[in-house]
Amino acid sequence: MQMQRTILWIVFSMSLLFLWDGWQRYNGRPSMFGGQSTAQGDAKSAPDAKGAAAGGAAQPPAKADASIPTAPAGAAASGTSAPAAGAAAGAVPGGAAAQAARAAEMVQLRSDVLALDIDLVGAQVMRAELLKHKASAESAQGAGGNVVLLHDLPGQVYTAQSGLVGAPQGASFPTHKTPFTVAEAPHALDGGGAQMKLAAESGGLKLVRTYTLAPGSYVLSVSDEVTNTGDTPLKPTLYLQLTRDGNKPPGESRFYNTYTGPVVYTEEQKFQKVAFDKIDGGKAEHAKNAADGWAGVIQHYFVSAWIPTEKAQREFFTRKIDTNLYAVGALQPLGEVAPQASVTADTRLLIAPQDQRMLEKVAPGLDLTVDYGWLTVIAKPIFWLLQYLHGIVGNWGWAIVLLTIVIKTAFFPLQAASYKSMARMKAVTPRLTALRERYGSDRVKMNQAMMELYKEEKINPLGGCLPIVVQIPVFIALYWVLLASVEMRNAPWTGWIHDLATPDPYYILPLIMAATMFLQTKLNPTPPDPVQAKVMMVMPIVFSVMFFFFPAGLVLYWLVNNVYSITQQYYITRMMGNKSKGGSKKH
Repeated sequence: MQMQRTILWIVFSMSLLFLWDGWQRYNGRPSMFGGQSTAQGDAKSAPDAKGAAAGGAAQPPAKADASIPTAPAGAAASGTSAPAAGAAAGAVPGGAAAQAARAAEMVQLRSDVLALDIDLVGAQVMRAELLKHKASAESAQGAGGNVVLLHDLPGQVYTAQSGLVGAPQGASFPTHKTPFTVAEAPHALDGGGAQMKLAAESGGLKLVRTYTLAPGSYVLSVSDEVTNTGDTPLKPTLYLQLTRDGNKPPGESRFYNTYTGPVVYTEEQKFQKVAFDKIDGGKAEHAKNAADGWAGVIQHYFVSAWIPTEKAQREFFTRKIDTNLYAVGALQPLGEVAPQASVTADTRLLIAPQDQRMLEKVAPGLDLTVDYGWLTVIAKPIFWLLQYLHGIVGNWGWAIVLLTIVIKTAFFPLQAASYKSMARMKAVTPRLTALRERYGSDRVKMNQAMMELYKEEKINPLGGCLPIVVQIPVFIALYWVLLASVEMRNAPWTGWIHDLATPDPYYILPLIMAATMFLQTKLNPTPPDPVQAKVMMVMPIVFSVMFFFFPAGLVLYWLVNNVYSITQQYYITRMMGNKSKGGSKKH
């Protein structure tokens, strides 16, 4: 029975480690114990970022451009061609000279929270800088700069594109590879917003695109006015896509892993993750057709998403464009456009931190990009409580301290039962050791004697384990809340802790936490088996080494949890000791 208790204690202690590794492998990410998914090959093997994203690489003349989606089946049935990019590919600038000239083709649209670089070739959003979020020292931008979420760098591609497909055979509508002109230069709006207009004409359609950044908003509003300049009806389909490489965000720790990759949401099928390796293997499964929802890409702390026109029919897609280069997006049919007639589609592009309160207001389901997995039902109330406590104390570090105390106090009755059971077990440990020495290798007689001892002392050998098992989901959910909350980024606590989302620079918190784990081990019953006893003593060392690389906010949570647990355990043990002395005096 003592062996069972020890095993359960170790399972509880190590559950977090197994959850991290299982979580990352479940999401197609590399295991923390080594190896990597097929989707995340060496960045050196990826095509040149600008060539892949902008069409710089030469393609066989008869082959459709893989970076442009095909029109829905309905478009082909109406007399239009499904492959959309044939004629447009020839208009794409390529070669070294064109690459050198790209900087001159960029137009910047800037608000008080976003700075966007928009390429006049295709009106693509090639770079997005979040002006209110500082980059970590380990990221590609380095310390001191702002977070750059969208970018077009060698081996690193993450861009937003849109255009029109469904042109008649031999023609091409404006796509993200068609040259645009500036119809209205970028200009500031009242309050810190900005707006601009771009225009392009191809295949009998004129596209006038208006980009608008509202003050304080991470949403880029996109209004596409499509005019049929020909003499025959046309049925264009608007595509919205995000193109990204399959690599992890720079600077992400190997000691914990969060999902990076495409996601699709609809009201019917809810939030769906589509891992890069699933797309690679042709096994991507997600919602296809709906009249609501959005498609996006998430990574630790940040999200980008295309949100089609409200209540408009759409078809979601994910696909592989090239080696280590993928696209996720939606196709939105615009209906038949008569000659000289126009139609307008209003869509939105979100480029934002994963601020749940903000995301809830943008579109249904976006708050789910803060991914707590199967523990969401527990994690969301915990996060609400964390926000509430932060509103009281005004500091996320102290909010973590208070949250841990509140949760531990709520579980005190269960914890007390566990500590009482452990206190009784500790009291009979010398007798258990004596039984082990008396019966030696005769395990049958030893177990019988142990059961008689438990019965005599009214001890349930598993009485201290069940309360711990009940609490495991809550504390794992709390772990995910602290790991996933963008509010922890650049949030100071006190003294030397200036960022709760990065490791303690001086390892003070992990060392203190290791000391508390040693103290907890001393307070627990000593296993009669010497091997088990050594394992229990090694556990604090293992955990302290791991926690050297964890965000300070997580280490703070575990430290407070340990200190409060020690206080509770000491109080219960002392209280039971006093009762025991009182009972002996009566006798």
